[in-house]
Amino acid sequence: MTSRWAWFFAKVARRIWFRATLFSILAVATALIAIVVSPFIPSDLPTKIGADAVDNILGIIASSMLTVTTFSLSTMVSAYSAATSNVTPRATKLVMEDSTTQNVLATFVGSFLFSLVGIIALSTGAYGDRGRVVLFVVTIAVIVLIVVTLLRWIDHLSRLGRVTETTERVEIATIDAMRARRQSPYLGGKRLTDEKDIPVSAIDVFIDRIGYIQHLDTGALSKIATDASARIFVRVIPGQLINPKCPVASIYGVAEDKIADVLASIRTCFSVEDTRSFDQDPRFGASVLAEIASHALSPAINDPGTAIDVIARALRVLAVWDEPVEASDHEAIPYSNVYVPAIQLDDIFDDLFTPIARDGAAIVEVGLRLQKAFGVLARFDALGFRDNAIRHSTEALSRAELALSLESDKQRVRAAAQTVSCETV
Repeated sequence: MTSRWAWFFAKVARRIWFRATLFSILAVATALIAIVVSPFIPSDLPTKIGADAVDNILGIIASSMLTVTTFSLSTMVSAYSAATSNVTPRATKLVMEDSTTQNVLATFVGSFLFSLVGIIALSTGAYGDRGRVVLFVVTIAVIVLIVVTLLRWIDHLSRLGRVTETTERVEIATIDAMRARRQSPYLGGKRLTDEKDIPVSAIDVFIDRIGYIQHLDTGALSKIATDASARIFVRVIPGQLINPKCPVASIYGVAEDKIADVLASIRTCFSVEDTRSFDQDPRFGASVLAEIASHALSPAINDPGTAIDVIARALRVLAVWDEPVEASDHEAIPYSNVYVPAIQLDDIFDDLFTPIARDGAAIVEVGLRLQKAFGVLARFDALGFRDNAIRHSTEALSRAELALSLESDKQRVRAAAQTVSCETV
């Protein structure tokens, strides 16, 4: 239920240039602070610690950091390409938002700028003898930071862009989005069970664009509804594709003289982009997980082990939907004048398992692992799990019957599917 601006800032903060900019500003400020602090340094201290050595040290840092930054950028681009070709292009965004990579590059760029500003200030004589002491101490701290960052970077490079690492990032992002939606299934509003519940005289809101809803600011919608003494019915939720001919919301009870302004305000509450986002859209994460498995099952890759790994991750994702929720979380409705549709558990099951069952139908080990997963899901307590598990078990078995050529493999999958339908709640 984050506001549009809070979500936008969080989105910007995950960009690689954001941290690099912050580190660069901090580095420049740190290099110049010696000028301010120098009057407080004892006059005989520079000769005691040999602060003249700072010139050579800064020169080494400036030349080496530029080289290391260039190498790190090429490595990062290679990791992005590997994630795109070996996993899925939809997961590359999460690799690009990796905090360790961003911190490493920001540290290298910041260290380069720190040394560059220090060299320029030294050449102009801005520091003086006592200012050199401060710069020397800060330079030693920067060297320690660079060494620690390099060690972390070396360890991180062994995992960056790998299939397992990228798949884990997708799983974590999906679980976070799933847990947030589990805690607030209607994004803080009331449930819109059916579009038939929308009053006939309600005014529809259209957005003149084709794209995906990435974020919905329910709090802003509630304020608009409160100011207009009206009710707002949301008709599309994050992850859905919109077009200028289909309404994104409807408002009921607004005065005629306020209609134009209110409709314009409602449109700003829907953030529309060309692609989907993980933040408020757990179905997108589920689809990306299934896409990773399907890619691994393609004849060109032929990696059923990754598909089996994704099935296990799908279980962990769906387990979030079965987590207990405090009664107060469901009873609290901060935006009672906004009505929002719910995410259907059936759709999440379809997003996760239909592609895997289709593309892995001819591989017996994938079929067996799917049936075992459905057997586990059939025992979950949340409403709809058992029915969906049995439905997908039956569909997966039908696909396996058509794709498997060996009768003994078919018998094994049949026996596994039989245990799913026999599971008790």
